[in-house]
Amino acid sequence: MAIHGYYGRVHEIRQHGRSTLRAYYDAQKNVGKKEEARMNHKKIGKGIAGILLMASMCLLGTSVLWADTANTADAAGAEKNPVVESTITSCLVNPDKTSVTVKAVTEGDMTGTDGMLYLVEQQPYQKDLNGRTDYAGAKPFGKEVTYSFSLNQGTKDDRLYSRFVVAVWDGEKYIEVSKPHYITNPEAVASNTNPFNQPLTKKGLQIELNMLADAFELGVKHASTNIAFHQILGEGIEYQYDGKTYHFSKQVMEGYDSTISALSNKGMTITAIILNGWNDATPDLIYPGTKKSSNAFYYLFNPATEKGFEQTRAIASFLAERYNGSNPNQGKISNWIIGNEINNQQWNYTGLWDLKSYVQAYHDAFRIFYTAIKSVSANDRVYFSLDYNWNNEIDNKLKYGGKNIVDTFNSITASQGQMDWGLAYHPYPAPMTEPEFWDDANTGWITNDFNSPVINFANLSLLTDYMAQTPFLSPTGNVRHIILTEEGFTATSPTRGDVSQIQAAAFAYSYYLVDSNPHIDAYILSRQVDAPLEVRSGLSFGLWECRMDQGDHIVATKRRKIWQVFRNIDKKNYTMELTEFAKPIIGIEKWSDVVPNFRWRSLE
Repeated sequence: MAIHGYYGRVHEIRQHGRSTLRAYYDAQKNVGKKEEARMNHKKIGKGIAGILLMASMCLLGTSVLWADTANTADAAGAEKNPVVESTITSCLVNPDKTSVTVKAVTEGDMTGTDGMLYLVEQQPYQKDLNGRTDYAGAKPFGKEVTYSFSLNQGTKDDRLYSRFVVAVWDGEKYIEVSKPHYITNPEAVASNTNPFNQPLTKKGLQIELNMLADAFELGVKHASTNIAFHQILGEGIEYQYDGKTYHFSKQVMEGYDSTISALSNKGMTITAIILNGWNDATPDLIYPGTKKSSNAFYYLFNPATEKGFEQTRAIASFLAERYNGSNPNQGKISNWIIGNEINNQQWNYTGLWDLKSYVQAYHDAFRIFYTAIKSVSANDRVYFSLDYNWNNEIDNKLKYGGKNIVDTFNSITASQGQMDWGLAYHPYPAPMTEPEFWDDANTGWITNDFNSPVINFANLSLLTDYMAQTPFLSPTGNVRHIILTEEGFTATSPTRGDVSQIQAAAFAYSYYLVDSNPHIDAYILSRQVDAPLEVRSGLSFGLWECRMDQGDHIVATKRRKIWQVFRNIDKKNYTMELTEFAKPIIGIEKWSDVVPNFRWRSLE
């Protein structure tokens, strides 16, 4: 970012000799030393700096300041508009866990300023510096500057969630000369540094809590659960955060405790999907200006107001602390997905928005969760999720291409402070009403390049190839964590009836694709038992059939072929024999012909 403009008086100093110019800058350096000693004070007015500037100018003498009018006019005409540009290169919590160091590089002409580079703190909901006179740090102009100040974690002045900008003072106001930058290592203050719970296999399932014994028999290693963000505020639990007291629903939280502990205590890696529904009692959790919509299932989180930010931060921190694994009666969440399928506002509604504005707003909310979670459990993973519409069903108002979401989100984080974010993806067959994905190219939605309208199991390697490109690598230089958290294959076809054998074959093929791809960490199948609501829509995804005379209540009746395949697909002694039936269905002789880097190739 840049500023343009000039002051004729400063130019006169230049015209009257380097010794006079040096005296001016020496005076400013002395000011800088005094200000640096006090830069940890958040609210120091600009009046002092202005007075010192006036005094230093007076000391230069009237012969300089009141030069010949014609010379002044000539000087002004020759002066170029100055430009100041600054880039914050790092913003890190220090090893002492109590202070922050920010580094920036700057170039340009400080003409028209007091010669100082100020680091100004902003909350996520603050979009400008209008009316501001405080600062977190001040340094004399230099190509490389470093600021250090207190983190103030756990107080009302907590800076862990803040962003910072470099600004100059033009005598009346701050002018931003850098893009905002957040602290990028919140994990530095985490009390839980246990390693991530990485299971032996990638096999996962959406589980019915009353069928845990079946899930254990199936050898499930990954499980997911939804958390209704909008139902957490309530009564029964008192929680202190950054000097404020919040009240959460004991009844709601004990329900989650029961589910999460039952699964994680059996060694499963738990993925929580945080969903923000509409609740008239909690309006501050909804992005400002959002209207309730009959077409929306869930809504965008609110980082854009002070109350929204504070409540979101407190709830996110509460969840991270409650499910950090320290209490077996509550359990452990390891993966956190913020929202659902954010490329479609039906799941993350806020109204008609262009792509960049929408992703920036989501990013601001995501970063609150990321900071809250990572500052509690350093090795937890935080994701956003996409459906399979990579370059499809796009209006850039309510629906956006998954590729564009990834590109825009990554661009924002690269500019404002990179995070170790991950991607949760949903590669259903296209269309979902037929289980075969190997013929999905016939729809015209599947191609073998990054412009493919849809990415699903038919061209899954495109997703990981795309994410393996240099601009998308994690801060440590690795391919980001990718998990498949919602996908399934129907056992009924609208034209063919029962296709449960094809369903089982599709799962076997898809699991081998995932298992043989080193860049995918988990595969969570939808679902253990058919859901009557989905069955009525032609989607029978379950390993079990369900009763259809119980309304929407899920009651399992009979296992399908896919149940046996699922149980043994990750067992070396059984997997090849188990999946032999699928080859003629798919039309292949060897799995290695269609599965890149097939894991069990030596057994063929």
